[in-house]
Amino acid sequence: MSAVLITGASKGIGRAIAVELAGRGHRVIATARRPEALADLPVDRRLRLDVTDQESVDQAVRDAGDIDVLVSNAGETVRAPLETVPLAEVERLFQLNTLGALRVAQAVLPAMRERGAGRLVFLSSIQGRLVLPMIGPYGASKWALEALAETLAIETRHFGIKVSVVQPGAVSSGGAERAKVFLKENDPYTPLYEALDVIRGESVTPEEVAATVADTIELPEPPLRVPVGAPAERALRARKEAPENEPFLTAEIDW
Repeated sequence: MSAVLITGASKGIGRAIAVELAGRGHRVIATARRPEALADLPVDRRLRLDVTDQESVDQAVRDAGDIDVLVSNAGETVRAPLETVPLAEVERLFQLNTLGALRVAQAVLPAMRERGAGRLVFLSSIQGRLVLPMIGPYGASKWALEALAETLAIETRHFGIKVSVVQPGAVSSGGAERAKVFLKENDPYTPLYEALDVIRGESVTPEEVAATVADTIELPEPPLRVPVGAPAERALRARKEAPENEPFLTAEIDW
């Protein structure tokens, strides 16, 4: 069984992944900015790790010991039109969703490279391959994450390291409900925001995402990109088959 470090394990998808992997017998190192939120998880270690803080990342990786698999899950989203979204919020998402993921990968890669083995699993989204209105900053951070992940897959495979990107669509994890919303009174984009449930489509559960992550980790030769569930597969297939000379939407909307 593998030693697996999970970022953002205090709630939602990360918590479900920790439970699933522990149930399969893996040695799970669950991490979060507030480790007290991990107290009830049935895992081997519970560590503080803030992916935006280099010292925190370095300390957690030292405390974790040997790490066979990194599951890079920490992330957030916002809801806002690009015309008015605060640029500080866009920067914050990139620091967390994109640079944070790279920061932790950089911390675990030297030991993996020296051992000649390791796994990097990045939690992305179908929004790493397509865009949804009002969720543009999140999508941009995931497009950037997928570019980094694919580059890492090329650069590290010589050293026996395998990289996978897991791509759910909408997930019933509470993340959307927790998201900050930036809309002013009588905002002209409000009707588009109200259409988001239709645009985002059918959701999967955090447990379904967790099972896909665990299955990917246990595959001898995992694929680079792993959609989660039929809704994600349909959306990604439709994006691939759609013409590139016009914007693509997963659902028709009238607003």
